[in-house]
Amino acid sequence: MQKFIPYGKHKIFNSDLKEVKKSLKSNLISNGEYIKKFENSFKKFTGCKYALTCSSGTAAIHLALEAAGVKKFDNIIIPSINFIAAANLSKKIGANIFLADVDKLTGQMKPSDLINCIKKNNLKKIKVFFVMHNGGNAQYLKEFNRIKKRYKTILIEDACHALGGKYYDKKKSKVGSCKYSDMTTFSFHPLKSITTGEGGMVTTSNKSYFEKIKLLRNHGILRKKSTNTKNHWSYDVVMPGYNYRMSDINCALGFSQLKKINNFINKRKKIALYYSKKLKNFSSILQVPFCQKQLNSAWHLYIVNINFKKLKISKDTFINKLYKKKIITQVHYIPTFRQSAYKKLNKSKLINTKKYFDNSLSLPIFYDLSKNNQNWVINFKKKIFKEFEK
Repeated sequence: MQKFIPYGKHKIFNSDLKEVKKSLKSNLISNGEYIKKFENSFKKFTGCKYALTCSSGTAAIHLALEAAGVKKFDNIIIPSINFIAAANLSKKIGANIFLADVDKLTGQMKPSDLINCIKKNNLKKIKVFFVMHNGGNAQYLKEFNRIKKRYKTILIEDACHALGGKYYDKKKSKVGSCKYSDMTTFSFHPLKSITTGEGGMVTTSNKSYFEKIKLLRNHGILRKKSTNTKNHWSYDVVMPGYNYRMSDINCALGFSQLKKINNFINKRKKIALYYSKKLKNFSSILQVPFCQKQLNSAWHLYIVNINFKKLKISKDTFINKLYKKKIITQVHYIPTFRQSAYKKLNKSKLINTKKYFDNSLSLPIFYDLSKNNQNWVINFKKKIFKEFEK
């Protein structure tokens, strides 16, 4: 009997369990050695100068905003297709949020979308703008870097989908190196490239951002190194902070998982290429991601665009038909301006956002997705196409 096929799923190996068990036997399971191990291995992998663990991808974004010095009434630009965390945190701070349109196929903001947002809203000063690598493909970073310099603003990469991905430069620099951005944030939620259960990371090559984030994630506490054992208890709170620490138990899992990152990405890449090969004959109805141009992608998601009007079937009906066959798909994401908390944000000319949302669908992609299950997804999609295309 066919079991449900989720759109995403984590993969835990025996070696991961052993590393976690090791951490549990160590003297410290918080503020211990595994934090350093994970951060150092992450720095080495991405090529950044500084890497800081934290309790979630959302915490990572919050720490980046705080390090950037975002305050009430500062202007922030966010792609209209994005997980809600960046908008929520910006709103909580009291910043002015401006939504940029996105590409109708990828759901990613293009440099032209960013410029249009700036001009349309007559923005003279921009404190921060986010780029979000929807699906795992990091595009246009050189161009975004030029815009960052032109407007003297701060660029934060929301790379929660893109660990293991690379930029489109000659050296194929890795996402997280901060070669083109000020800070990059990651999530280690179970559905991401690697998992720590829950957790996040901020990378940067800016020492002042690093030092500020290090303080903020631990209540703003500064402990001075002293050989005087009488003062080992002494500390100073130099700024109001948070408890955004990641435990050594979570770090041990991340440290072990990161060793397998290339294996994870290669498996996802194979799945993506197979989907594209098998679905290419339906190009009049369905557009697959441009695989050959996206070999640098981390393939967190496999997002297709389906012409539901031409198919003469609603998106909801299509999703429900797949669900009845135990295929779970997902939509990444509902546009921010469609959420009740953000309905007042200007949405009148975000035409491509609406097109993307109307047509996009994420198919199952994860390490243990078998060829049989992938064929189950492909064949049933083909069946629906043939039934409704007439």
